[in-house]
Amino acid sequence: MFTRLHALLVTTLATLLTTLLRPRAESPPSRSRGRRETRADRGDVPGWVLITVMTAALVVALWALAGEAFTSLFTDSINRVRQAG
Repeated sequence: MFTRLHALLVTTLATLLTTLLRPRAESPPSRSRGRRETRADRGDVPGWVLITVMTAALVVALWALAGEAFTSLFTDSINRVRQAG
């Protein structure tokens, strides 16, 4: 199962990186005088998308590796709280 998950994560990240790092076509200059020009400091949206996807992939990988440990830790903690109260 881990091999399939690993292959899926690697393929997804490779596709995302290829899409995000592809050079974009330049937009033609605005010909109307009354409109606002496009600002160069609009933000780094692809960078934020990449950070979000990599964080999600990290969570999935950790859950695949240590899912049972997380579940038992949570169950033990809840049982101790119930016994204390």
